[in-house]
Amino acid sequence: MDFILRWLITAIAVGAAVWIVPGIDVVGTEAWIAVGLVGLILSLINISIKPIAQTLSLPLTCLTLGIFYLVVNTAMLYLAAWVAEGVFDVYLHIASFGSAFVAAIVVSIVSALVNSLIGNENTR
Repeated sequence: MDFILRWLITAIAVGAAVWIVPGIDVVGTEAWIAVGLVGLILSLINISIKPIAQTLSLPLTCLTLGIFYLVVNTAMLYLAAWVAEGVFDVYLHIASFGSAFVAAIVVSIVSALVNSLIGNENTR
């Protein structure tokens, strides 16, 4: 049940990023299907790969006082878009690194807000 909640929160956050950030678009399929699949993939990446990437980037994150953490989030968003395109043929178009960076910030903020509204501290 915890993973389904994590998936829904991530899908809401990705939907907000697609809606708010210029340069992040869904191409070739219905938007809600693409947002759901990218949310699922991003949730799986956040569970499996992101902790490893955070551990490896810990010296840079400490050196930049935590700002590099946003670059790790951006890389995870790029990875989710790449996997979605390769596996599910769902294309999340990311125009530039700046768009992906802002989208990663939006995903982080919306996830934190939704988590605080539902009172779930375990979901990131």
